[in-house]
Amino acid sequence: MRQLDLVVVVVYLVAIAVIGLRLAGRQKTAKDYFVGEGHMPWWTVAFSVVATETSVLTVISVPGGAYSGQGFGNVELALGYVIGRVVVAAVLIPLYKRGGFVSAYQYLGSRFGLKLQGLASVTFVFTRLLAEGVRLFASAIPIKLLLDEFGVHASYRVIIVAVTVITVVYTYLGGIKAVIWTDTIQMALYVGGAVLAIAVLSAHVGGAGFADALHAGRFKLFDTDFGPAHILTSSFALPTAIIGGAIFAMASHGSDQLMVQRILATRTLRDGQKAMIASGVFVTLQFAAFSLVGALLWSYNQGKDFKALGLSSSDNLYPEFILHGLPVVISGLLVAGILGAAMGSLSSALNSMSNSTVADIIHSFFRGTPSEEFLLRLARVMTLVWAVLMAVFACAFSTSTGNVYLTGLTIAGYTYGALLGAFLLGRIVRRAGEADAVVAFLVTVGVMTYIVREVKIDVTVAGVPVPTGIAAQWLVPIGVLVTLAVGGLSSLLHRAPAADTGDGEPGAGPERVTAAAGRE
Repeated sequence: MRQLDLVVVVVYLVAIAVIGLRLAGRQKTAKDYFVGEGHMPWWTVAFSVVATETSVLTVISVPGGAYSGQGFGNVELALGYVIGRVVVAAVLIPLYKRGGFVSAYQYLGSRFGLKLQGLASVTFVFTRLLAEGVRLFASAIPIKLLLDEFGVHASYRVIIVAVTVITVVYTYLGGIKAVIWTDTIQMALYVGGAVLAIAVLSAHVGGAGFADALHAGRFKLFDTDFGPAHILTSSFALPTAIIGGAIFAMASHGSDQLMVQRILATRTLRDGQKAMIASGVFVTLQFAAFSLVGALLWSYNQGKDFKALGLSSSDNLYPEFILHGLPVVISGLLVAGILGAAMGSLSSALNSMSNSTVADIIHSFFRGTPSEEFLLRLARVMTLVWAVLMAVFACAFSTSTGNVYLTGLTIAGYTYGALLGAFLLGRIVRRAGEADAVVAFLVTVGVMTYIVREVKIDVTVAGVPVPTGIAAQWLVPIGVLVTLAVGGLSSLLHRAPAADTGDGEPGAGPERVTAAAGRE
């Protein structure tokens, strides 16, 4: 019976690659490879954004967190994320769509100059390499547990290489179209699996089970502990989730090429704005579904601690139910959904890193204008290069120790504030020039590195003070303030620019990045 589940998983992996390539068609230009010539439907782009930000850890940790007493805290976080995406849709997306860009950092090039564009892109690809490498290894952990149940004993490295190779097949050939369509299918599969799990669990626990979970706080939405230390260190404190979460979303979805690239693939500005806001709504519903799975699992297991169930952590609760609480074939499909979450985030990262390399770094450091054929070949080569580097990094990490989940979360804290701060500096401080922006960017990365690694706040746990880092949601606004302060002060040390660009902003002028923008 387990072999039948394994057949379902293998068939899914082959089918997703074939479907992705068929839907993508043949790519003829670099712009088609990166943004689908701006012809993708907004709803598929919205689903792709959600799939891109959803890793295997999200799929398994949200139910585990709700089970362990976190309740619907992730839904509270999502409300802040929706607010941030509305701001991105209103303020930043018009800059990208009207400029005809294929990369978010081309705006920085038009506003400040090619040096900042290249610096931002290098920062993005380096940060993404670290974050996605850790994410790829972390994804291999539950996949290995699931395969062990099927009697397939594969090492972490074998799983990492296998997932990478399958993902590269359609990402290399199909470009962003293949990525977006496969992301849509994969999201439908893992969210559909959550809905199916809810139906099965509801039938088991009945109305009494819902009441017990509600009484035990498994449906708690808002964290109303307003203690200063709690607000600064907990991602689920109400001010942190709403205010910090909104600013964090502005950085992750407005200045991170991983997300912006998908929005640039839409047909119109309005479609891009709809895709951005709709992705926030879908993420909220997704968090609600997985949180409900966790709450119902609590009733299903009669409130037993995960250790009492013979599990090593709460993250094993959902995979355990998939394997032993669902019928054969159905459990195979849900395992495929977990694999899909891993492949969706990986394919998106590879395509966006290749995009930024070609559209930003190449154009920033090489002043010539390469042919479309050369750029398309280069785009595919860079997809392979980043895939190899990411797999090597993930395999190397697999021999080390440490909390991979926390490691992945903190990486964004080093650079997100500087990236978002650079965009806001260009919009707010009109007299700031390229040198001001570059200095502010570098200073912010240095300051945030110190804060992430060294600054701790004592939080009392069971009567004992425990040094705890600042919540990730507050790292972004701190970085933004540093960027604006340094860039603003630096701009006062020289004369204001004598001329404006075409949109009334001082800077390098759009003519310096016409080739990079992919205008036709």
